[in-house]
Amino acid sequence: MQGKKIVVGVTGGIAAYKSAELVRNLVKLGAQVQVVMTEGALAFIQPMTFQALSGRPVRSSLLDAEAEAGMGHIELAKWADLVLIAPATANFIARYSHGLADDLLTTLCLATSAQVVLVPAMNQAMWKHAATQRNIGLIAELGTALVWGPDEGAQACGDTGPGRMLEPEVITDKTVKLCSGQLTPKQSAEPVGTKLIGKHVVLTAGPTREALDPVRFISNHSSGKMGYALAEAAAAAGAKVTLISGPVHLACPAGVSRVGVSSAQQMYDAVMSAVQKQCDIFIATAAVADYRPESVADQKIKKNNDEMIVRLTRNPDIVAAVAALPEKPFTVGFAAETNDVLNYAKGKLARKNLDMIVANDVSDLSIGFNSDSNRVSVLWKDGQHDFGKRPKTQLAQDLIDFIADIDGRHLGAIGQSVLK
Repeated sequence: MQGKKIVVGVTGGIAAYKSAELVRNLVKLGAQVQVVMTEGALAFIQPMTFQALSGRPVRSSLLDAEAEAGMGHIELAKWADLVLIAPATANFIARYSHGLADDLLTTLCLATSAQVVLVPAMNQAMWKHAATQRNIGLIAELGTALVWGPDEGAQACGDTGPGRMLEPEVITDKTVKLCSGQLTPKQSAEPVGTKLIGKHVVLTAGPTREALDPVRFISNHSSGKMGYALAEAAAAAGAKVTLISGPVHLACPAGVSRVGVSSAQQMYDAVMSAVQKQCDIFIATAAVADYRPESVADQKIKKNNDEMIVRLTRNPDIVAAVAALPEKPFTVGFAAETNDVLNYAKGKLARKNLDMIVANDVSDLSIGFNSDSNRVSVLWKDGQHDFGKRPKTQLAQDLIDFIADIDGRHLGAIGQSVLK
C-alpha cells in the first residue's frame, strides 16, 4: 500500500463515523488518502477529523478556487489510484448509477479512470427496495464500480437486516488485496444479486444425530457442504436466509442466520417454527435420519453381551410436513440415493407433494457426501434438467438461479419455457 493514492468518498449516512477508522487504517499502511465529503456527510462528521487522520485538507466543493485551474474534480480524478466510497448511501448509489455529476464526488467518479468501489450503507428496507436493487444491478451490468457488502445485522434505526456498512477492518483488508494484486477486481467484488430480494429462504443442511446413550449416536456422512453453499448463494441473490443445520465443521456464510440443531426432532421443530412465521422457499438438503432409537440410555451402555438389539422408531418427515402445509412455500427436496436414482427421486416428488426435487448418486465417491463437487438432476412434475459435475459452490449458484427464475406456483406450466 506504500504510496498508493486513494480517494475516500464519504456520503451522508450514520456509518460515516466508521470511515474515520478506515482512513486511519489506510494511512497507517502507507497509503496517501484524500477524503472527499458530500454535503450530507458534513452533517454527520466534521472535516477536521478526516484532516487530522489523513494529513490533507478535506475536499467537498465542486468549484474549488484552490484546485488547479479551479477544476478539483479533474485534478483528483487523475491523481487517484482508487476511489473508495464508504459509506455509499442509497441516494449516492442512485445518482452514481445514472451518471449524475452534481457534486465533487459524483463528478470525479465520472472523470476518473481509476477503479471505483462502493461500500453500501443504509436501512435494510432501503437496501431491499426495488429501485436500489435496480441501481445496484445497473452498476454491475455496466461494470462501472465494484460493490463490497453490505453486511447484515442490527442497524442504528433499530431494524435488523442487510444494509450495514462492512467493518473498517474488512474494507481495509479487501483494499490491500485489490491494490496489491492478490485479488482481481472481479474476485474482490461481492456477488450482486437481486433475484430473491424480499424472499425468505429456509434451508436445512448437514446430518442429524440420534442418541443411543450420552456418548453414542446414529448418524451419516453428510458434510453439509451443499446446503451451506446453497445458503450462501441464496443470500448473494438477495434473500433473507435461515439455515437450520445439523452438526458440521463449516463456518456460517455471511448474511445467513444459522440455527444449530442435533436430532431430527430438533430440526423438525426449528423448521416448522421458521416456515410458519414466513417462508417463500424451503430447501431440504439435510440428510435427516429416518429412524431414531426408541429409548435412550441414561448412562453409557456397557459391553456386557455379544450382541445388542436396538429398537428404532420413525422420525418425522420434515420436507413432507412442510409440503403438506395449507399455504406451503415453494418446496425443494433432495434425494441422495445409491441406486435407481431417478426413479426413487420421482417417487419422492409425487409421494411428498414437492414442487421440485434434486437427485444425486451418493454411491459415486467423487460427488455427494464429503466431496467438494456434485452432479445432480432436477425433477419436477412435467420436466427434468441435468446439471453436470461441477464444484458445489458453482452448482449452488446454478440451482438458486434456476429456482429463482421459475415461478414456483406455476412450475409445471412454465418450466420447459424457462429451460429453453
